Amino acid sequence: MTRTRSRRRFLAASGAALGTAALAAAAQALRATPELDRRVSRFLDAERDRWDYLNVPYQDGRILHDLVLALGAKRILEIGTSTGHSTIWLAWAAAKTGGVVTTIEIDRGRHARALANFERAGVAGYVDARLGDAHELVKTLPGPWDFVFQDADKEWYLQYFLDLDPKMAPGGCYTAHNVARPAARAVREFLARVRGDPRYDTRLAEGGSGAGISVSCRKPG
Repeated sequence: MTRTRSRRRFLAASGAALGTAALAAAAQALRATPELDRRVSRFLDAERDRWDYLNVPYQDGRILHDLVLALGAKRILEIGTSTGHSTIWLAWAAAKTGGVVTTIEIDRGRHARALANFERAGVAGYVDARLGDAHELVKTLPGPWDFVFQDADKEWYLQYFLDLDPKMAPGGCYTAHNVARPAARAVREFLARVRGDPRYDTRLAEGGSGAGISVSCRKPG
């Protein structure tokens, strides 16, 4: 086992104990390399049509990756890991910005599969994976957050935003999946809330799967 791989494994296993700030500092030494880019790309291409458990489609994962890069986001929060497809795209971007992804999953089996996928993809050192109830855990995470992606229980979309709004960094972006044809009332209420908030510029990301990703970026100042 190489020294770098050993260090990544340590960081992934101890992320909760270290805390996001310390994990981010440690991840600075693991910035993306051409080798990592090839490894992640190969993994994502090989697994492209195999993701289940309501993971995001490939093209939506790429959108998230590109948004994080464009923003230069380092403090990234994901609500709803599933088995890790979107997390890997976010972590790949974090490897390039010097950041780290904190991700939350309530299902123990999916959480375990996600951890294995992070190792296989080579991004474990950029992920602080939390097993727990996001309804409660989100309230305890201190922020500030440069980038948030929510893809969990749709009935809680508005409440997640209300809990995280005070923790968004100026210029930070709050994104949500499955908003193109929202069925849940809370998703519609969430969209109405962010679109009506003068502190945010809100749009729908272009070029995705059709499920819809809303992007609400907080205006500086």
